[in-house]
Parts: sequence; C-alpha cells; structure tokens
Amino acid sequence: MKTRLQKYIFFTCSAFLLIFMILMSRNAGISCDEVLHYDHSVAVYDFFESGGNDLSALDTPETNLKYYGQSFDNLTTLIIRILNIEDIFRFRHLMSAIAGWAVILLTALFALWLTGFETAILVMFLFAVSPTFIGHAMNNLKDVPFSLAYIAGIFFSVRIVTSENEFKWADIILLILSIAFAISLRAGGLLLVCYLFLFCVITLITRHLIKRSTDWKTEIKRVIILIFISFAAFFLGILQWPYALQDPFRNVLESYNVMAHYPLTFRQLFEGSAQWSDFMPWYFIPKSMLITIPLVVLAGFIILFFFIKKICWSGRGLLFSFLLISLFFPLVFVISIKSNVYSSWRQFLFLYPVIILLSASGIIYLLEVLKNRYMKFALAGIIVFLAYHPVRFSVSNHPYEYIYYNQLTGGLKGAYGNYETDYYYTGQTEASEWLINYLKEKDIDSALVRATFSVDWSFRKHPGIKTSYFRYEERSQYDWDYAIITNRYIPPYQLKNNIWPPSNSIHKILVDDVPICIVLKRDTKADYLGYKALTEGRYSDAIRFFQEALNFNDRDEMIFYNFARALNENGLSLKADSALRKALQINPDSEPVLMYCGNLAAQRKDRDKAVMYYERLLSANRKYYEAYVKLSGLIVDKDLLRARELLRECLRLNPHYKPAIIALGDTYRENDPVIAEKYYKMADTIIN
Repeated sequence: MKTRLQKYIFFTCSAFLLIFMILMSRNAGISCDEVLHYDHSVAVYDFFESGGNDLSALDTPETNLKYYGQSFDNLTTLIIRILNIEDIFRFRHLMSAIAGWAVILLTALFALWLTGFETAILVMFLFAVSPTFIGHAMNNLKDVPFSLAYIAGIFFSVRIVTSENEFKWADIILLILSIAFAISLRAGGLLLVCYLFLFCVITLITRHLIKRSTDWKTEIKRVIILIFISFAAFFLGILQWPYALQDPFRNVLESYNVMAHYPLTFRQLFEGSAQWSDFMPWYFIPKSMLITIPLVVLAGFIILFFFIKKICWSGRGLLFSFLLISLFFPLVFVISIKSNVYSSWRQFLFLYPVIILLSASGIIYLLEVLKNRYMKFALAGIIVFLAYHPVRFSVSNHPYEYIYYNQLTGGLKGAYGNYETDYYYTGQTEASEWLINYLKEKDIDSALVRATFSVDWSFRKHPGIKTSYFRYEERSQYDWDYAIITNRYIPPYQLKNNIWPPSNSIHKILVDDVPICIVLKRDTKADYLGYKALTEGRYSDAIRFFQEALNFNDRDEMIFYNFARALNENGLSLKADSALRKALQINPDSEPVLMYCGNLAAQRKDRDKAVMYYERLLSANRKYYEAYVKLSGLIVDKDLLRARELLRECLRLNPHYKPAIIALGDTYRENDPVIAEKYYKMADTIIN
C-alpha cells in the first residue's frame, strides 16, 4: 500500500513539474547564447540541406561554434523549419523546458533504482526548489541537454557495469544513445566513455577482491561489448556535427582541446572586482556553486558523508563511489589544467543532477535513523524552512530564477556588485517589450535603439525602430534615441555606489529590488555631436557641445574624457585635468582615462605620476598591453630588469604583441645587439 501511494505521488509530481515548467517557459527571456547558437543551427541546417555545399557552419572565427555539436539546437531548428513555427524563441524555450524536465525525471528514476521511491520524490522536490537549474531550464539549450546526457550516461553505465548477469539490450541501446547525445552536444561527452571503462575496471577489481576469482571469459566479453558501445556512440554522436564529419577523430579531439582551453576570454565580476575569465582563482567554480545552490541541497549533500560507513555496509558503496567520481573528477580536472571559466558555474550545470541525487540520498539516510516521529517532523520542518528562501525568490522574480544567490552572500542584494547577476542578458527581453509599449503609447513609430546585446528579434515586427549593438561605456559616442542596458560589464564601483543606473533611466527591471536591466532615453545628442567634432578636429565646437551635454548628464566618464581631450587640443590643460579627475570620480578604473592621464603625465615629464597611472591601469586590466610598453619605457633607465619583466609578462599574455617585442629588443640594443636583433626579426614576422 505504501509503495502504491509513493508511486502515485511520484508520477503525479512528474506530471505537475512538466506542466509547470512548460508554462514557466512561455515568458522566459532570450539569452545572449541563444541568439548565437540559433544562428549557428541555421547554418548547420543549410549545410545538410545543401548536401554539404554550404560551408558557413565551418567558418566561425569569432564564435568558435564549429567546435560545438549543439545537436539539441540543431534538432529544435529542424522542427521549427518543418512545422514553419513563427515564434522561434518561444518554441526553443518550450524545448529547453522539456529537456530540463527530462533531467529531473531521469535523475529521479536513477534515485528510484538506487534507493527507492522516497529518494526519487525528494529528488524532484530539490530540483523544484533550485532556482539556478529551473532558470536555465527555461532557455539554455546547450547546458541543460548536456546535463540530461551526462546523468543518463552515468545511470546506464552504472547499470551495465554492476550487472551480475548478461547485459540487457535495452540498457546497451540507452547507453549508446546517452553517450552519443553527449558527444553530439560537446566533445567533452567523450568523458562518459572514460567513465564507462573506469567503472568497469573498478567493478572488476572489487568483484575479484570479494570472490577471490574472476570469470575472464565473461569479463572479456563485457569489455568487447563496451568497446562496441563506445564506437557506436561516437559515430552516432557526430552525425549532426558538420565539423566533426570532416575528419571525425582529429576534429573531435581538436574540439575537445579548444573547449578545455576556450580561446575567448571575458571580464566578469567575482569577489567584488572585474577579473579575466582565464585568470580566475582556482576555487571560482566551487565557490560559485556554494553561493548559488540552495542551502537545503547543500545540507543534504554534507549529511551524506556522515553515512559513508552505512552506505558501504549496505552494499551500495560502489554505486555511490561512481557518483562521487562523476561529480568531483570534472571539477578537479578543470582546476588542475586552469581552464578558462566564466558565467558562474553554468558550464558545470551537468554536475547538478549528481549533486541532487547525493543530497536527496543524504536526507533520506538521516530520516531513516530518526526513529522518533517528532524528530522526523522536525527534520521535515527544517527542510521546508531551508527551501523557503529559494522558493520565495523564484515566485517573486520569475523569469529570473537563474540569478539566485543563497544566504551565504546575503541573497541577490548581497551579491550585487560582487558577483555576476544577469550574465545571460535575459532582462533585455522584458525591457524591449516595455520599450515597444512605451513607444506605442507615445505614438513613436521610428527610433534608433542601441543595446548591450542584440535585441533584433524583439523588434522584428517594428521596422521603423532600428536596433544595433554598443558598449555601455561608449554610449556618448554613438547616435541613439533609446538604449537597453544590462548590468553585465558595468564597473563594480558604479554598481556599489549607485552611479548605475544613470538618472536618465525611464524604466528598470528589478529582481529583489536589484536593477538588472534598464531603458535609457536620451535627453540630448550634444555628447555625440561633441565626439564627432572631436574626431573631425573641430575642437572649439567639441568643447561647446560637451559643455552642453554635461548640463544634462554629469555621470558619464567618457563625456569628461572626450571633453578633456578637446580641451587639451585647445591648449586648456588645467581644465582638461579637472575634467579627467571628474571622470575618475565616476569610474576610478576607466581604462581610456587612466591611459590618457598616464600619457599626459609622461609628456609633461612627470615620471612618477605617469608610472602611477600606468600601474593603476594594469591593476584594473592586466591585459591592457599598451600600458606595459609605456610603463617599461618609463622605468627602463632606473630598473632594467623590471622593465624587461613587464614586457615579458605582456608577451606571456599576448605573444604576438609587436610593440612589446620591439620594446624588449630596444632594452638589449646597447649592451647586447645580437639579442636585440633576434627580437627585431621576430617582430618583422608579425603582420599587424
């Protein structure tokens, strides 16, 4: 009777979650990755439709998307084309939600097979109160499907290698499909093949130690089947992947190497400062997980380790060891090779089903040892209490669940200015819809709209509204009427000191009272006209325009910066210095301002001040290569070794930066012309 009731609860919860997630996906925002991956999926579609003649899917120098299999995106686009679906992104979100639900269901089935219905039901509950996962399940067609493939691959690998009897064909087929699906999404799916053989070896050793004998004939047969599974999965996995089809083994391996050391790097907020993704501290991923996973999940995960002895005595030690390997190995590997990591732990979302499974198991083991009914009620109360924080956040802030931070940071408010929030730019969708309605109410049918990422899709039915991209800090240098700005790449100083959002914001998207996206209305174009005059050498006109612009907006460092440039060109250096000081009050880490201040100080023979500005600049951005050369040139006479080390550091970051190579050669010109000549010849091989 109890099992029957549990089964009813299990399937009812599953059905409810499916309906709930599909409905939630209907108003999910469009992420920045979605735009890129959809465009690439169209190129993949064209590749196959043209019989391989259209090779645009192989030409991705900026996005590197040829190295992704992204089969789920490709499948979704295929369905869109076949069914002539007009609302492309809403359908993509529907597909993403279904994939997210499948992750939950399969993890619950894994729990059911592992320990029973109680754990399976708890798995669904823990997923439901996990805002980060639920949020990504609304619009992430690469990380969520990969999570599905990963947990499926582990599940069926464990079922096969721990089977005492002959392998079941159903398990073999499902494992092939799981590994193939993983490879078709990312080359990193090959990790499941490694797990398969590792689990097999561990199981074989364990059986031998227990039984003191081994049926080698049976084990060799098992290995042959595993080899068949691996090759079948590999070739099935590359069928939708144009780049892999060109040279299956070499290109898949190359894709894996590229993804392990992703060539594109990004600035992002972590621990209160903007850091480059390839220079994040080793604990970036673990800490990002620690501060965004609900405490109820973390608590269950920690509890599990108090029952290790009981798990081993129950005969499930081997099974749980496989889960722990599949959780910790990717983390240890990425930390050890110092991978380029960014966007919180989104790229490691595939580990979350394993975490949930272990957490649910820990809570169930604790529940089993509590014999007193009231103690069980108390535990249930604690679980509900810990779940309240993420549930409240999700209910209050849909569709921005993925921005969740737990109590360890003081929630989203505590994380604001210290860690990334809307790094996926999803707030731009709601902001675009608001602006469309605003323009309709104002009877405006033509306008120039700039945004910090593409909003073309949102404005597709409004041809009079022209949209384009710009960087927020350069907004004064472009022509626009309205702007949509996400808080990604906003300097942390401005976030923490209420400089952002600016005063000309006419709408704000708030999540727990934290602004994640805004709509700006331009009060004057004098700043843009001033910039045009400056670039055309009309310095008096530029000064006049900038003075007018500052009457409307005195919180834009780039207006002050360009104003200072115009003043300097007109011989008004004292006023220029004053403008630059005001620019640094708005943004102390403004790179163009610091560079300009350093250059001015160097021109005025104020060496110490110039050194100070260049050092501040390199502290703000270690990849501002020109500053290394400038700083080295200032100190070379007094500290030759440090000057050379600065240039070598620059070349470690960018081996092809020609000015640094020439400058390094210059440091040897007088005392070692042979070495100097080697550097000059090296510089000659680099084409600017």
